[in-house]
Amino acid sequence: MSDTSTGGFDMHAFQEGQKIWVEQSDGSQRPGIFVGEATGSWFGGTPGGYVAYPDTRSGEEVALMRILPRDEQG
Repeated sequence: MSDTSTGGFDMHAFQEGQKIWVEQSDGSQRPGIFVGEATGSWFGGTPGGYVAYPDTRSGEEVALMRILPRDEQG
């Protein structure tokens, strides 16, 4: 069964170190690395995850629905 709170994607399907895309506010996708699941807040809210951006050696916590698996084949 899929979890509709995360856009239908099971957040536990992401593995630490997995290459991902992070959807940006303008609709573009930025390559990143999944670091881990963000802990829930006291007041609920959208599930989140921590991501790292190799191009700038930075990272952030983002809503899980903005994280997409990246297929590096071919």
